[in-house]
Amino acid sequence: MSGIEKIIIIMNGNPKGVKFDELRRVCEHFFGKPRQSGGSHEIYKTPWSGDPRINIQNEKGMAKPYQVKQVLKAIERLKDENY
Repeated sequence: MSGIEKIIIIMNGNPKGVKFDELRRVCEHFFGKPRQSGGSHEIYKTPWSGDPRINIQNEKGMAKPYQVKQVLKAIERLKDENY
């Protein structure tokens, strides 16, 4: 099992306990480098328009739980639609 897979298991089990850097690793793995970063948000491009969008924020080293759930939803869509 890869490091990314382990992080995804953690994300599914406890969206409140995900470190921002781990969420960033997962996003870069599936969606590439962020199209916007440097401010308070990192925004990743998806192969579809609309939701779920990938917009993550660092909150004292942790990821916001609702954003973790959005990333999980986007990964699921990516797998379902075989992008």
